[in-house]
Amino acid sequence: MSYSVGQVSGFAGITVRTLHHYDKAGLLSPSDRSPAGYRLYSDADLSRLQQILFYRELGFPLDEIATILEDPQANALDHLRARHRLLNDQISKLQRLVEVAEQAMEVQQTGVELSPEERFEVFGEVTFDLTYATQAHLKWQHRESYQRSMARAAGHSKEDWAKIMAEAADWRLRLTAAFDAGEPADGERAMDLAEEHRQHIARWFTPCPNDVHGRIADGFVTDPRAFALAVPPNEQRPGLAPYLRTAVHANAVRRSPADNA
Repeated sequence: MSYSVGQVSGFAGITVRTLHHYDKAGLLSPSDRSPAGYRLYSDADLSRLQQILFYRELGFPLDEIATILEDPQANALDHLRARHRLLNDQISKLQRLVEVAEQAMEVQQTGVELSPEERFEVFGEVTFDLTYATQAHLKWQHRESYQRSMARAAGHSKEDWAKIMAEAADWRLRLTAAFDAGEPADGERAMDLAEEHRQHIARWFTPCPNDVHGRIADGFVTDPRAFALAVPPNEQRPGLAPYLRTAVHANAVRRSPADNA
């Protein structure tokens, strides 16, 4: 059977212009012509077109496709292996670009309005899994309390962030020291550290009454990313997250409702 250019265009899902281009390039010329001079494609032509489209989908340039189809000595498998390596390289590069873009979006959602140089100066080598901040943003972005918290964070200067980091680092040293010394999680020393943590959040980010602080501490145990915001992974110990959660809840019990601000 013979098929017109329009029919082949519909079969293959490509434009008539593309078929004309393949003909002009010598890649796929119709086997016949109608009495009126119109191009007509045979079943063999359609089979060749199928191969062309297969290689085009893999990103082969037309001249390389022509080599594969026309040279009986050409090893199609070698060409496919080379293309496979190239595609894997491209996928790796694109994945890295995706990760960079995701990190950039996540950083924008943390509320830390610092230049890259200022970020490094303040935070140094400290890194966080920012997916936690991103998920929090998506979940709570329309809540007024969350918006206020982000606004406060965005308003902090480089000097403010330096103070926040220094304060947090000193607190972590004393927390891990109490934990390593075997201080009970519901003892005075651990509860005082829990109260410091609550006040740190309230002072720099958002009001943190006991119930809110308790939910934050619960998250330390259920989501490692949340705990990493309080204690970086390289400073953590097995059991430290539940230790801090117990201290937070014990601190809430000892505080009177009047102090729950």
